[in-house]
Amino acid sequence: MARTKEFDPDAALRAALELFWRRGYEATSMADLVEHLGIGRASLYATFGNKHDLYLEALDRYGRTHQPQLVRDLSQPGPALPAVRAVVRRFAAEAADESRRTYGCFVTNTAAELAPHDPAAARRVEGSWEHLETLLHSALVRAQAQGELPAGRDPLALSRMLLVLLQGLRVVGKASSDPARVRDAAEQALRLLD
Repeated sequence: MARTKEFDPDAALRAALELFWRRGYEATSMADLVEHLGIGRASLYATFGNKHDLYLEALDRYGRTHQPQLVRDLSQPGPALPAVRAVVRRFAAEAADESRRTYGCFVTNTAAELAPHDPAAARRVEGSWEHLETLLHSALVRAQAQGELPAGRDPLALSRMLLVLLQGLRVVGKASSDPARVRDAAEQALRLLD
């Protein structure tokens, strides 16, 4: 008879995500994970594989929990440009929030720490960015079709600029002690949508 798991794998994955998000991949050891998750090393390996596999699962979970909000925000019916502006301002507010500074964005953190030398992590980062860019692009195309965005603007180029801005806000917000820096940058970028 197979033994039943003595822990909740989803709760363990959430805890692993929190630890990786706070510390990063390299600074988190298997011993740290065993202690933080409160499960045995053998159970951890049997359920999630090695540390790298667990990290990638945590990154996937992060995407599943954070992307639906962006889909709702940028795909709602009605005027599209206010939704784009609201998303940019929310990213800026989150980046400037002192209580969130140490975490930053898990995808952005992964891009900086692992993507340059880890193809599996790089694919997930790129997939996340492509998803966000597509959402922004679709919203800007709708805004243009509804007369909110001038006809001479390039929605694809604007969506790419906003993607880079949003990721940059996360990096600068994590490292800067001046919240006005990210808020001012966001507002200047939003003027390009006028």
